[in-house]
Amino acid sequence: MRKLRVVMLGIGIVLGACSGSTRITGSWKNPEAKPAAKSYNSVFIAAMIRNPEVRVKLENALAVQADMRDIKPVKSSDYLSPRFVEIRMPERQELVQKIQASGAQAIFTVSLLDKRSETRYVPGAITYAPVPAYGWYRGFYAYYAHWYPWVYDPGYYVKERTYFLEANLYDAGNEQLLWSAQSETINPASVDQFVREYPQKLVAQLLKDGVLKN
Repeated sequence: MRKLRVVMLGIGIVLGACSGSTRITGSWKNPEAKPAAKSYNSVFIAAMIRNPEVRVKLENALAVQADMRDIKPVKSSDYLSPRFVEIRMPERQELVQKIQASGAQAIFTVSLLDKRSETRYVPGAITYAPVPAYGWYRGFYAYYAHWYPWVYDPGYYVKERTYFLEANLYDAGNEQLLWSAQSETINPASVDQFVREYPQKLVAQLLKDGVLKN
């Protein structure tokens, strides 16, 4: 019984450490935007994230989602050199002209708003276990040493990381904001897991809000 309980506790800790979750916390659709019937055949995708690995992988994953819906993706990581955006902040007209020159009709951005880390203590569990009659005859320490590992599970610390992101959709022609959504991701197990899950959640919300059509 002891071994089974320890194994189950171990499985719970592993799953808790490896599982991550992303949820959309809120979205907004511009009521003054052009009619939803207008279709965009191409989109410029820009992940405004400092980590180059996350930026490239996220843009690639978003591009796959766009391509699946017959929307031509143009990724900033392919179209804009890192030096263009890292050495200095480009002038508005310079940046807009480059995006429009790509042929993109819409602009989709993702940015990291905030990142928080919190260490949380999970208290141990103490459970009652009956004592066999012979246990009383071996003295206090024998009794204590025999039962201590059975009735007490020590506590442990877990570190939780929460990432808050915002996605925006703009019209490339007039730069009008068409749609926006904020999300939070808790304890992503890996970059690959995050970039698989997050774009799917965004597409589901775009469909729900009527910005994308099936």
